[in-house]
Amino acid sequence: MKIKKVICAPGKTGFFFDDQKAIKQGAKSDGAFYSGEPVTEGFTSVRQAGESISVIFVLEDGQLAFGDCAAVQYSGAGGRDPLFLAENFIPVIEKEIAPLYEGREITNFREMADLVDKHVSESTGKKYHTAIRYGVTQACLDAVAKSQKKLMAQVIAKEYNTTISDKMIPIFSQSGDDRYQNADKMIMKGAEVLPHALFNHVADKVGLKGEKIVAYLEWLRDRILNNKPYEEYNPTIHIDVYGTLGLVFDNNFEAIANYIGELEKVAAPFQLRVEGPVDMGEKQAQIDALAEIRRLMEEKGIKAQIVADEWCNTLEDIIDFSKAKAGHMAQIKTPDLGGINNAIEAVLYCKQHNMGAYLGGTCNETNRSAEICANIAMATQPVQYLAKPGMGVDEGYMIVFNEMSRILALKDVL
Repeated sequence: MKIKKVICAPGKTGFFFDDQKAIKQGAKSDGAFYSGEPVTEGFTSVRQAGESISVIFVLEDGQLAFGDCAAVQYSGAGGRDPLFLAENFIPVIEKEIAPLYEGREITNFREMADLVDKHVSESTGKKYHTAIRYGVTQACLDAVAKSQKKLMAQVIAKEYNTTISDKMIPIFSQSGDDRYQNADKMIMKGAEVLPHALFNHVADKVGLKGEKIVAYLEWLRDRILNNKPYEEYNPTIHIDVYGTLGLVFDNNFEAIANYIGELEKVAAPFQLRVEGPVDMGEKQAQIDALAEIRRLMEEKGIKAQIVADEWCNTLEDIIDFSKAKAGHMAQIKTPDLGGINNAIEAVLYCKQHNMGAYLGGTCNETNRSAEICANIAMATQPVQYLAKPGMGVDEGYMIVFNEMSRILALKDVL
């Protein structure tokens, strides 16, 4: 079967683009807005509506295969590709990507994905924007699945020699700043990993000695124990601290390990994960820091886990962090890896090298990218999968739960 035509449709994402540099320089929140002027190139305001592009393959038999190009919330920051606006990149897809696929026979996913993921743009001499590669490879996977009359998860399992999970992958839902009411919603729905909690400011949220996190974990532990949706409910508590423990403890890694040990006791009887305990400002220093914190925790018998996030963005980064045992788990931020083939390979590499695989992404995705990543999750079996788009508490949790449920119902039928 051949791809007859490639069509683009502009879309919206489940969240916003935020100018991280402007926020760090002092832009203040004002309701859902931020006051102040944007700093990062391409931004017209510090916060603006997230945009996506649906890439639609019209197949020879009339079927439609599609994926959504989307970029992370903090686009243009930390070495990432620039702000992803539909009007800027639809012409690139129509002029340079469409000719790669139109009239081409659909073969297998890996070959189809490599056409865009490994291709260098003639106009820039560089690889295409990560968001373009992300969305086009989703369409490739859907096209291969439709040509074979299989689930996308089945295509992945066959090509990468994996087994589709016989149960749902634990869903990680994130609260944003509304860490109390949204935690209640997560507990009510039985989310298996919660609540993220957005501890991104020392004085306001963490506490000058970390005391505000302690108080929150005490509240959350009791809230779970007193409001279990079913008796066996035993979620993992996963909090993201955005490097703030490094600020609180002046990057004293032993003090950080000891503090995480104290948090572990507070969170008991629930497993605790702490994402991004430090931000060392560059990749190698981050690897060294997380490796040392993990070593100290293991030496002290601390069973909580730390999660690599900052400076661990690409497939190459994930490999480097895993080799160095820099953390117990790595977040695989799907849009940052470009083609979804890289996300698949990242999960499998982590599993082979004693690194927990957290198939994540960003709140700034779409229903389509979330559904396709659910197929990746079911086929590769990471430790957990992010509820997305948006904060994931309501629509995002529903989208990924329902897609995984459909895969379970159909995997032995098709």
